[in-house]
Amino acid sequence: RAPLEFLQLFYPFHYRVGFATEAALSSGALSRQQTVILWLIHSEGVDGRSMRRKDIEASITTWFDVTSSAISKAIRQMAQPEPGLVSIDEDPTSGREKVVTLTPRGERFLAAMIGNGVAHIAKLIAPLSDDEIAQGLNFLARVSEISAGLD
Repeated sequence: RAPLEFLQLFYPFHYRVGFATEAALSSGALSRQQTVILWLIHSEGVDGRSMRRKDIEASITTWFDVTSSAISKAIRQMAQPEPGLVSIDEDPTSGREKVVTLTPRGERFLAAMIGNGVAHIAKLIAPLSDDEIAQGLNFLARVSEISAGLD
């Protein structure tokens, strides 16, 4: 019975909580893909500041049905003078590969993005007890860990 109950909660959680959290992160200034690109750089990039374009593409295409050219377009838009969130440079280890790096403006935007996400999640968990929060965090961490092992 538990797998069915989990499945019945998955889509409301994914769409209501997940999409609302993405919207809070982006502040309406970025597309979903651009928001994910910044989060990838932050969470998986070198020093949370830079990431090879092909690694961004490899991660993002597992989550979205998006083409390589669409990813390039999303990155190029963020590299424009406005908003100026990233720079695109040649990878020193491969002339064919690019590295996407947060600019100082991008770092400030990302910090604000995280602040918006934290504020959004704080509202969601405010009615929960400390024990419920701890149990929820443990459950989500374990499911994420198990899911990563299934890939």
